[in-house]
Amino acid sequence: MQAAVWTRISNVAKAHLARTPVATSGLAMVSQRRHASHEADLVVIGSGPGGYVAAIKAAQLGMKTVCVEKNPTYGGTCLNVGCIPSKALLNNSHYYHMAKSKDFLDRGIEVDNVKLNLDKLMGAKDKAVTALTGGIAHLFKNNKVLGIKGHGKISSPNEVTVLLEDGTSDTVKTKNIIIATGSEVSPFPGIEVDEEAVVSSTGALKLKKVPEKMILIGAGVIGLELGSVWSRLGAQVTAVEFLGTIGGLGIDGEISKNFQRILTKQGIKFKLSTKVLSATKDGDKITVSVEGVKNAKKEEMECDTLLVCVGRRPYTNNLGLEELGIEKDAKGRIPVNSRFQTVIPNIHAIGDCIHGPMLAHKAEDEGIVCVEGIAGGPVHIDYNCVPSVIYTHPEVAWVGKTEEDLKAEAVEYTVGKFPFAANSRAKCNNDTDGLVKILADKHTDRMLGAHIIGPGAGEMINEAALAMEYGASCEDVARVCHAHPTCSEAFREANLAAYFGKPINF
Repeated sequence: MQAAVWTRISNVAKAHLARTPVATSGLAMVSQRRHASHEADLVVIGSGPGGYVAAIKAAQLGMKTVCVEKNPTYGGTCLNVGCIPSKALLNNSHYYHMAKSKDFLDRGIEVDNVKLNLDKLMGAKDKAVTALTGGIAHLFKNNKVLGIKGHGKISSPNEVTVLLEDGTSDTVKTKNIIIATGSEVSPFPGIEVDEEAVVSSTGALKLKKVPEKMILIGAGVIGLELGSVWSRLGAQVTAVEFLGTIGGLGIDGEISKNFQRILTKQGIKFKLSTKVLSATKDGDKITVSVEGVKNAKKEEMECDTLLVCVGRRPYTNNLGLEELGIEKDAKGRIPVNSRFQTVIPNIHAIGDCIHGPMLAHKAEDEGIVCVEGIAGGPVHIDYNCVPSVIYTHPEVAWVGKTEEDLKAEAVEYTVGKFPFAANSRAKCNNDTDGLVKILADKHTDRMLGAHIIGPGAGEMINEAALAMEYGASCEDVARVCHAHPTCSEAFREANLAAYFGKPINF
């Protein structure tokens, strides 16, 4: 059915292009002329997950497509200094931790003289980044997307000016524009980031040595992932969080408490309901002054590396929006309608620079459906079915409503839980921390939310997203045969508990 829809969209797009042909000489001559004027059906500003996917989808639907990227490599924050390098470090630091701790010994694996080669660890991370960013360039070539390196600025509703590195500029005449410029690290007032001792998430991905003591300002997704990396490699990590819970906004309260307990057992310390007042550097030491949110108790903490991870903000400056009358909201985001159109209908925006969670996969989906809408197709995303994942160990993942949401909305619900301690595969793997928690409508049994902390949660959550997207009941999931032994059986058992009241194996 989806293929048929895409075929119809492609036909609509081709018919549209046939009625309004565009010159292609600029596209064909890009390798010969650097400072040129091009014409296109769509210009995408930004090549992150939302931008590059939108550009490829547009080209596949028959549009002459240009993608403008201000950085030397494609992929945006995610591929260069975000999702990809952090996951490489998380994966390999977990292996090191297993070998260094008694975990291997408990499994009957005796290893002596385990050493960390930080340069090689970083090299493996860089190799993954290079392969994937280069892969986008290859995809652009295969799909005939023209990539232009430079800062894209919208000079009129039908023109983008690209400021090149040498000070000159190219111009692209276009029918449609998609802004996919992503986000940047939010600064912390009064604390200057030098990316060496006081670092953002970018600097934390390339430290030259393992800190003795690391303090995190923020115990959200980014802080906990990078804090986990350096804790496994030997740093004493303390997270200072203004809120009373960890994991950021959107995480279920019960899952958050379990998460904190497990990370504490792993050696990470937490100071919750605590705000940072200042940070001063003296030689190799950084002194961080904090204060209790409730009791105003002040304290000074010392570290040699301070990681500032208080969130991200939309990157929407110097895009020509103000000159065109496109206003931004109080957070710097670009307001759009349900078809991702700004107040100028042929200028669209997707991803981190608009409302909604700042997630790579959310941006990808928006890029695809936005382009399909430009081509004349339907536009629909159910944001309630967009999953979130924290890639620590164990992983934490969720989709849909939390218990707190349902209570606030006065929805009657049932809860089904199943611990990984009772799952056969988790027991075989000696990886039993966590549980699956399912929330369902009390009257219809429709799945309303799924919350997982445990092995493979980031993969398992997609089964929940699929079930919710198609309106499945917990009974529907519980009656689907799941392979044995697998950790996903815990997901089935939790659904069984939600609709029937009892699981089989607990």
